[in-house]
Amino acid sequence: MNENNNKLAVIWTSGDPEVAQKVCFMYTLNAKKQGWFDEVVLIVWGPSAKLLAENEDLQADVKKMMEAGVVVEACISCAKMYNVAEDLSDLDIDVRPMGVPLTNYLKEGWHTLNF
Repeated sequence: MNENNNKLAVIWTSGDPEVAQKVCFMYTLNAKKQGWFDEVVLIVWGPSAKLLAENEDLQADVKKMMEAGVVVEACISCAKMYNVAEDLSDLDIDVRPMGVPLTNYLKEGWHTLNF
């Protein structure tokens, strides 16, 4: 069994807070807390970057995920488009170019889930 079969990259692009809280975040947190995957990464990409920077409830949810061991990364290009790169960095999110890391996750055989 490929060791990457136990790794999950969740790509969150939706600007809809209900999708974030009631679907994306619920699954992502439980995937880590319940041990469904050994490694779980949440990638903040596109409109979700703006939503997260502006929504304190979602920020609290992301903090809980991080405390549970979910790695949270954000696309710097997207964050700059919405002028929220510093806001996301202030939340202890790794804001960086994400094209290569995402490509590596895909090539390495990580499971991916998109919201």
